[in-house]
Amino acid sequence: MSGPLIGVTAAHTTSKSGARFVSVADAYLKALSQARACPVIIPLGLPDSTLMELSRHLDGVLFTGGGDIQPSVYGEQSRPEVSEIDADRDRIEFLLLNNVIDNGVPFLGICRGLQVINVGLGGTLYADISTQRPGALKHDFYPDWPRDYLAHDVQIDENSRLAKILGESYSMVNSLHHQAVRRVAPGVLATAYSPDGLVEALEVGDHPFGLAVQWHPEWLTEYAQMRALFRAFVEAAVRRRET
Repeated sequence: MSGPLIGVTAAHTTSKSGARFVSVADAYLKALSQARACPVIIPLGLPDSTLMELSRHLDGVLFTGGGDIQPSVYGEQSRPEVSEIDADRDRIEFLLLNNVIDNGVPFLGICRGLQVINVGLGGTLYADISTQRPGALKHDFYPDWPRDYLAHDVQIDENSRLAKILGESYSMVNSLHHQAVRRVAPGVLATAYSPDGLVEALEVGDHPFGLAVQWHPEWLTEYAQMRALFRAFVEAAVRRRET
């Protein structure tokens, strides 16, 4: 039997010649394939009805990293530090989020994906950590650091799903973000924190598998913990397909 179909959210990118593409970082696809899933890129620009028809065939959804969410969606003013806003991507991902919540479809959020989940369920963000959270650690280790650079540790709630998946309540992670959770959405649990107190993981407690991390595990699959995270997500998608 083939692996479960995992929808992977995409971003708009532009080539040097000016051509516009819908693209996904190869690392996401490799991490899912390594966990024996069949990744499917979800195009941007789809009408709502077509997106919902596509989503009916998915066993899980991966909300990937990328540019910033429109600040007005979570009650913030626009700031010079906010960049790469894509209203169509926001639309697609919020619709998908509502769908997976309503239908019990397993989902995993990564970096921007965590922020989409928090905002989509009624939470807010720091639009820019360095200007809005005095005393915070540096979290934006890009573009001049390797993507697998281990920037800081995270402490994980030992009773959380994440701790059970990783096998412990501590991990070293990379850090490629300038925004972070400010107010956690209702019904969502913060289950991991960086040393400066910023949220590093969220879980939707009453969902079969609704989990998000602020770091980028797709760049860290040389580590058993991060492979276990993708494997647990894919296994949840398999259970969804079988039932």
